[in-house]
Amino acid sequence: MPGPPPKRSTQRRRRNKPEDGSAAVAVVPIRGKTVKAPAEDRDWHVIAKGWYRSLKQSGQAQFFEPSDWQAARFCAYVMTRHLRDHEDNDRPLRAGMVDTIWSMMGDLLTTEAARRRTRLELDRRRPPIRRLRPRSRS
Repeated sequence: MPGPPPKRSTQRRRRNKPEDGSAAVAVVPIRGKTVKAPAEDRDWHVIAKGWYRSLKQSGQAQFFEPSDWQAARFCAYVMTRHLRDHEDNDRPLRAGMVDTIWSMMGDLLTTEAARRRTRLELDRRRPPIRRLRPRSRS
């Protein structure tokens, strides 16, 4: 979806249909276990390692397939190469490369704007607490 990211559903005035008039997204159920993320490479730059670890803990990670994790690994590798070139050779960060890495990260829904563009909202509120025993009526 081009343009600015849409507002959160709680901030929209109309919630009965999508803003662009498109149909609802079809959900295809898949069977199987949740995909486990591969370990990060020890040779990655500390920033790339931190990003990859945070990705494992992020809410959108539950939707990741093995190919998504490999894309994340590739992004961390590219990030490492660019950051090491910057540090080791005293070169400035190249805006085009930073933009490419940012785009790769966006494809993995690592920013709220990217998630809102795909109409994915994460809510960290706790689920309601359920009582173990029913109340006695007296």
